[in-house]
Amino acid sequence: MNKNARTMIAIAALGALTLVGGMNPAMANTLPPSGYVDLTYAAEKALPAVVHIKYVQNSKVQTIEMQSDPFEDFFSDPFGFFGNPRGNGGTQRRQVQTPKREASGSGVIISSDGYIVTNNHVVEGADELTVTLNDNREFSARIIGTDKTTDLALIKVDGKNLPTLPIGDSDKLRVGEWVIAVGNPFNLNSTVTAGIVSAKARSLYANGVESFIQTDAAINAGNSGGALVNTQGELVGINAMLYSQTGSYSGYGFAIPTTIMNKVVDDLKKYGTVQRALLDISGQDVHNYIDLEKSKGNEVDLGTNEGVYVAKVNDGGAGSEAGLEEGDVITHIDGKKVTKMAELQEALASKRPGDKITINYLHNKKKVEKNVVLKNAQGNTKVVKSADLDVLGANFKEITKEQKEQLNINSGLEVIKVNNGAMKDAGVTKGFIIQKINDVNMKTLDDLQKVVKDASTSKEPVLYIQGLYPTGKKKYFAVQLSE
Repeated sequence: MNKNARTMIAIAALGALTLVGGMNPAMANTLPPSGYVDLTYAAEKALPAVVHIKYVQNSKVQTIEMQSDPFEDFFSDPFGFFGNPRGNGGTQRRQVQTPKREASGSGVIISSDGYIVTNNHVVEGADELTVTLNDNREFSARIIGTDKTTDLALIKVDGKNLPTLPIGDSDKLRVGEWVIAVGNPFNLNSTVTAGIVSAKARSLYANGVESFIQTDAAINAGNSGGALVNTQGELVGINAMLYSQTGSYSGYGFAIPTTIMNKVVDDLKKYGTVQRALLDISGQDVHNYIDLEKSKGNEVDLGTNEGVYVAKVNDGGAGSEAGLEEGDVITHIDGKKVTKMAELQEALASKRPGDKITINYLHNKKKVEKNVVLKNAQGNTKVVKSADLDVLGANFKEITKEQKEQLNINSGLEVIKVNNGAMKDAGVTKGFIIQKINDVNMKTLDDLQKVVKDASTSKEPVLYIQGLYPTGKKKYFAVQLSE
């Protein structure tokens, strides 16, 4: 990622769009460029459905390791009378109180019973979420599911007959088309800004899956999770980022298209996690590959200047079964032209494992067409669900201060009961103290829950556990989370 790309600040926007003077909204896009554009219809549709989200992360006590100062130790407690806990290697453990954190963003109500779409970064780590509607009604919200890969989240409030924003087809957006962004920048509630679609399928290399709608409608901090709306008053994107070297709007904002949003929301409702279909390849835009090779003094002729250059094909994946090889160029998915990686990601983002697609590509500049079944990260077509602690078949508790001092460790979780389940199958017994799982320190039950959830949906659903028994004997286990 270049230096400028690193300066992008995640933020989001709201949306509302335009009506052309006195015309039926459906005719707005047919107006010639010289026509008068009235955005009031779109704004009126969008404002009631765009909400202000207040984020609170409560103050917490955390134990951290600090490099010890030998002089401070000598003068403050030279003989250790006060039990200053020390670690190995000249470090000491201290408890610190983290400050309470508050932030705000935006969201869009997509169903009258209270489902709201926003950005993952708006709600990640929140202890409390408060949603305020345009009419000042307040609700407490709970998180239904999040997807860091697309930076989307689904939250829910208990409400009835709430105002909603109809969802449009972002595929039908055209560059140059008018759009509005609706959100709560700088806590300025219910703010509407207008602009045009500046580009489509833009990659910023900020998320794992992205195909952003670029707009020059002003987006600033607090707009995150808001709506990008077309002239028919339809939601076409969830505003997520701005491009800036200062942290404030400097010309361009970026929204996640509804083609990606719809699938993510549906999966989070049904499964609690996104069912991601993969070709299991890596690559880059053809024009970027050609430019890179030319910079090395190499001449390149792939038979096209558009598409996705295949740099690697993983064995056993859908791409391998389609016959893709390094050096091939993907040009179409299901008959739809693919000119760059963002378009390929957007096409796959609407699919689930088990779906069949038709892929067209160039192999040694010759056209090839293959049908292939997409797979999940674990190499099969099964539904992947986030595992809960129940799958482990064991109970845990945080170790005591006395256990830390006795074993000279900073943190850990003690296994206090083992029933039938993954832990018993792996040989873990009562009394074992877990220090790390998959190289993540285990300090709280929340740490354990997160690592189990992440591992259960990963390519390798295994917990690699490091720990020790009360005797001090170290032990390692591999706990399989799926059959």
